[in-house]
Amino acid sequence: MCGIAGIILKNQTEVQLESLKKMTDKISHRGPDAEGFFIKNNVGFGHRRLSILDVSDASNQPFHYKTNVLTFNGAIYNYLEIKIELETVGYQFTTTSDTEVLLAAYHYWGQDCVQKFNGMWSFAIFDEEKNIIFCSKDRFGVKPFYYYADEEKFVFASEIKAVLEIKKVTTVNTQIILQFIETNFTEHNNETFFEGIFKLPGSHSLVYDLKTNVFQIYKYYELEFNAEVSKLNLQDSINLFEEKFQESIKLRLRSDVKIGSALSGGLDSSYIVAISAKQFKVKKDFNAVTVGSLHKEEDEGDRARIISDCLGIENSIIYPDKNEFEKLIPQVIYSLEEPFGGLSVYMQTFLMKQAQKLGIKVLLDGQGADEVLLGYSNYTAAFLKNHGLKDNVKFLLNLRSHYDISIFKGLLIYLYYSNFNVRKTYLKLRGLGLKSKYKKLIEYNHIRTLNNSYKNIFELQKNEIFWAQIPQLLRWEDMNSMAYGIETRLPYLDYKFVETCLSINNNFKIFTGWSKYILRKNLQKHIPDEIAWNRKKIGFNPPIEEWWPRSEEITNTINNSQIIKELFKDKFNYINDRDFEWKLYNIAIWEKLYDMKISPE
Repeated sequence: MCGIAGIILKNQTEVQLESLKKMTDKISHRGPDAEGFFIKNNVGFGHRRLSILDVSDASNQPFHYKTNVLTFNGAIYNYLEIKIELETVGYQFTTTSDTEVLLAAYHYWGQDCVQKFNGMWSFAIFDEEKNIIFCSKDRFGVKPFYYYADEEKFVFASEIKAVLEIKKVTTVNTQIILQFIETNFTEHNNETFFEGIFKLPGSHSLVYDLKTNVFQIYKYYELEFNAEVSKLNLQDSINLFEEKFQESIKLRLRSDVKIGSALSGGLDSSYIVAISAKQFKVKKDFNAVTVGSLHKEEDEGDRARIISDCLGIENSIIYPDKNEFEKLIPQVIYSLEEPFGGLSVYMQTFLMKQAQKLGIKVLLDGQGADEVLLGYSNYTAAFLKNHGLKDNVKFLLNLRSHYDISIFKGLLIYLYYSNFNVRKTYLKLRGLGLKSKYKKLIEYNHIRTLNNSYKNIFELQKNEIFWAQIPQLLRWEDMNSMAYGIETRLPYLDYKFVETCLSINNNFKIFTGWSKYILRKNLQKHIPDEIAWNRKKIGFNPPIEEWWPRSEEITNTINNSQIIKELFKDKFNYINDRDFEWKLYNIAIWEKLYDMKISPE
């Protein structure tokens, strides 16, 4: 896991080392172990390395192989299998890293090499023979790739702040900030909060032609439904689920440095730790990390202790306080680069901070489980739209067991996610205070698309994985973890596992009053029933009223923001919705940290 940077100058002048170093210095936290540079006339690559596989200097980057040069951020988990395949056709290797395998794979298969990879990646390859730069991002977009292009240059990097070293962008993308305020969608296209800075979407590659200075972006992967898997009975589905998850964990335990796992005490992280400990015997030098809460009703520390004791692994439980949170407010907003929707991100920050203290450089985490296993209550609407009256009545009667919500709440969810006009009207209530000219600018086509997909659960899950849910979580995960030099690996987002889960009969995911039924059935083989069959879902909930109590300082900060003054008709006196208040406060702090301005429409 690393930080990458690159510059292409269109007037053919030579890239300056100083410019590349400015970029890599800004992302040094992503790669504290080594730095490297490559310059060939108007093309320049920079790299900061976090050494995970083959920690020797031989695997430092930019990495050279024949006429190709690579700068790479990520991990190719199945590199050993690919390496063996390449060796059978005559390739020889001088390192034990996945970096060399990636570049050799490109040499042999060309741009189709990404079809062979199981992993997370964001990379650029200078192919001198073809006179192109080939860039790619993993299937679900775990690793970031930001870029800026104008008539003089093309610049890319793992983080926006590195791009800003070459092109100082201070203009707010008005449409994205309006989407953030009203709809909470910011990943439905390739734009960012910074006008003119874009991101390469997951499952896409970018080819830059150095002769014409034109680049093309294309999609290389589609998530397909497997009809054969959907026909399996319950027991076979349960078995296949565990088989594919074990394969995912096995690949993600490949590391030459200390490895650990997040452990919340809930189902998703418990299953990761259980499979790691029971199936692959990772007990020595394997740490679980738990963020507890001083509020008993939100504390998962006790459950985490039960799990770690049962599995015989070390577990570090921390209890962050208000003072620690206050110190981190501007730091996290700066690290994440773009405004974010809630304080739960800070709980994740404390987790990463503790993992760093423990010397963990690879951390397994549970992102994606709810999306592939219908774990959120909004799937109530999808279930009701895809079943008949008899099944729906049964489902509603068990709704408290499924999602811990009432039948009335379930029907409201159905109405909200089933009817585009209802959802649009509700969303507009969030933006009541916006000036009329900004209200008129807000686009809703992506909301219509998402609502329509509730008619087909597979399509809904695809949308949530590719743009409606997962990309936002992955952005927070990457920026939070890399701020502390930690590579997070996400077993629930192994693409083969995702393909399997999305094809398994949905009635086995929500079954006899239990959400995530097939996960629970497998989990009960490893840990006590009080965990496997626990219905309470806590999540990363910070004590908002204790850590971030209402204050005049918060209101003044919001009202002093030039961006908010431009967008809203009136000053704010009291904001009832604390999530909305955080959004505005976040914007105000972000505005100062990045010197952002909004152009009046």
